[in-house]
Amino acid sequence: MLLNQRFYEAELGRKTLSQKGISEMITVAIVEDDQDIRESLALLINGTPNFSCVGIYPSFEKALKGIIREQPDVVLMDIGLPGVSGIEGIKILKEKIPEIDILVLTIQSEDQVVFDALCAGACGYLMKDTPPAQLLDAIQESHSGGAPMSTRIARLVVESFQVTSHSNLTQRETEVLTHLCKGKSYKMIADDLFISEETVRRHIKNIYRKLEVHSKSEAVAKAFKEKLVNL
Repeated sequence: MLLNQRFYEAELGRKTLSQKGISEMITVAIVEDDQDIRESLALLINGTPNFSCVGIYPSFEKALKGIIREQPDVVLMDIGLPGVSGIEGIKILKEKIPEIDILVLTIQSEDQVVFDALCAGACGYLMKDTPPAQLLDAIQESHSGGAPMSTRIARLVVESFQVTSHSNLTQRETEVLTHLCKGKSYKMIADDLFISEETVRRHIKNIYRKLEVHSKSEAVAKAFKEKLVNL
């Protein structure tokens, strides 16, 4: 499980991010009821160049004011919290700070829980056995517009997708949505489809309008629910 003594091999994560040349500071808040996990996550984040942990909280109730005050770039959110659940917490945060990126970090992999988290506004979904370097990559990817998922979660989502004739998306829009559902950033989508990032943004804007959603997480959730793409 993530964050036992193996988690303190944080040097791997630091080297990985350093090699990528990331220069922008990414601020992260942690909402996790397990103290050891909380502190280990903070240790990893603060020990990595260009990452800063700006708050660690044992419950959503204690996190809300701090997150609103600090306005972190990314929130790592557990699902099984005492009091207000992580899923309800995601909904509340997205209502108060629509632009915030919330990355689920949990042990729960039931398909309904995954779906509920995405519908609530989570931008990604990771399991707690995610290696430190991959977790740091996922935080970076979330901040860059991606929707990172653990392998088993991505497989669950893939197995749930089928082509449907109910969508009025164009072929190119469906391709962009498919890549978005795979957790790819705008730049990665642009590179894969040999188009500009601005063209990707224009397609995504059209996707949002046609699906009647307002964020990438809502678009992914709707694609998941209505089986709009074939992965």
